[in-house]
Amino acid sequence: MRSLRLLAWITQLGCSVAAPLVLCILGALWLRESMNVGGWIVPVGIFLGIGGAVSGLWSSLKTMQRQAGEDEKEEPPVSFNDHR
Repeated sequence: MRSLRLLAWITQLGCSVAAPLVLCILGALWLRESMNVGGWIVPVGIFLGIGGAVSGLWSSLKTMQRQAGEDEKEEPPVSFNDHR
């Protein structure tokens, strides 16, 4: 059961990284062709796609870490009255 859950997370990770990049590039190409926007829109689409892919990667990894129970709780700093 654990391996099936891990397989689901790996496919989710792949989709959350690949989908923003592909959709932003395709959107930029569509804008260039249909709206006669200059060629500058394609690098902007690539940049936005990479940003979305990094964001998806980060959130998926944080969720996987939380699910695995490896997220350690930090203790709050010691205040003035709590000296030992």
